[in-house]
Amino acid sequence: MPASQSECVQSAVSYVRSRFSDPPKIGVILGSGLGGVGSLLQNPCVIPYGQIPYFPKATVEGHKGQLLLGRFDGKIVAILQGRFHYYEGHSPADVTFPVRVLKALGAETLVLTAAVGSLRSGIRPGTWMAITDHINMSGANPLRGPHEVFMGHRFLDMSQAYDPGLLSSVMRLAKTERIPIKKGIYLCSMGPSYETPAEVRAFRRMGADVAGMSVVMEAIVARQHRMRVLGLAWISNLASGISKTSLSHEEVLQLGRRVGEQAIPFFKKILQIL
Repeated sequence: MPASQSECVQSAVSYVRSRFSDPPKIGVILGSGLGGVGSLLQNPCVIPYGQIPYFPKATVEGHKGQLLLGRFDGKIVAILQGRFHYYEGHSPADVTFPVRVLKALGAETLVLTAAVGSLRSGIRPGTWMAITDHINMSGANPLRGPHEVFMGHRFLDMSQAYDPGLLSSVMRLAKTERIPIKKGIYLCSMGPSYETPAEVRAFRRMGADVAGMSVVMEAIVARQHRMRVLGLAWISNLASGISKTSLSHEEVLQLGRRVGEQAIPFFKKILQIL
């Protein structure tokens, strides 16, 4: 077992480079329902997570659990079809390990996507939200623990966690393409249970617009590595107390299948402007 996280990262990078040597400049982590975006890559190299040293195993339905590397519009792009969640029992270091690997492979920009619950009745299921900021209510921070030089600053400035330039570009693109999109604040809870109506009311008072169980730890580590971060969430459901029906993961997957098909042309344009 390597003595440090840097050695784990290098082991993973060495294996990936043995399969695909060109360095990606853009990394994308796909949330529930968005796995089809991987079809944008031309003849991609497909690497199951289980083959990459020290990668955890994805256990959530809707997350394929494989790394795709290939070309799109003249750019080398790395796409992670599925992520790791804190609620699965992974440590924050495991949850964010793929982000460190993407950076070590050469990625300078990270696109984070996720299915989220809307905390506001005006942000309806099936629409998109560009993340402007986040609130970490997961109870954990991925920078806790041993620190190594390769990671970057331990005491990290998070005043611009999500890149304003990328945000502006996507909002202009959505307007041009007539794609319904909002801007808002993402709140990350630990999960896997959905929020109670009382929690939803509290989160709204805190200023959050949507709630989910991912994204935030990945964004923190990406910023530690000075990567530019773009956060895009699709609204899978109205949160408890707003929705008149019981919430279920199956509901997320069903809507995700429809949103996923619509997402492909949207992400084609996004990758072109990054």
